[in-house]
Amino acid sequence: MTEIAVESRKLPVAVERFILHWGEMGNQWGVNRSVAQIHALLYVSERPRTAEDIADTLAMARSNVSNSLKELIGWKLIRKVPVMGDRRDHYEAETDLLMMVTRIAEGRKEREIDPAAAALHACMADAEGDPKVGKIARERLAELQYFVDTLNAWYEQMLRVPPNKIMALIRMGSKVVNILGLGRKEDKGAKPV
Repeated sequence: MTEIAVESRKLPVAVERFILHWGEMGNQWGVNRSVAQIHALLYVSERPRTAEDIADTLAMARSNVSNSLKELIGWKLIRKVPVMGDRRDHYEAETDLLMMVTRIAEGRKEREIDPAAAALHACMADAEGDPKVGKIARERLAELQYFVDTLNAWYEQMLRVPPNKIMALIRMGSKVVNILGLGRKEDKGAKPV
């Protein structure tokens, strides 16, 4: 069924299910399935693992594991750690969930949002000097640019907020909107949704 099914029988069922599911989620997010599965294994591992151990446990080619480890190190989701008496490289995952999510968001922003924002700024500069660009197109590009710039500024601010405060905000959920008095006001005569 998948590349993990053969050797993973030595893993508990819950761990195997998590690894398979994490691999599928990664695939849906545009991350190679093997990369996501290796991350999942390291995340739930009680000890650092070697590339050989990872390859055997997940029944993957050693070259696939090596390339996947490089990618995970690039995302700062795993790190090499020394193990006394063993000269081989060992790997462990970042286990602080907020740090992990922050690093994923950072990586996605650098790879996806920043280039899109730069392209949008270039489009706006081109539109400003081109009389053939209509008023509606110019307004919509400006609105999109403002939105992206606002999100980028918000993201930069959130990076400076201490993790415990971020978690408090997350736990508050929509209560934040009510505290700030930003709740949706219904039009008179409109039916509530």
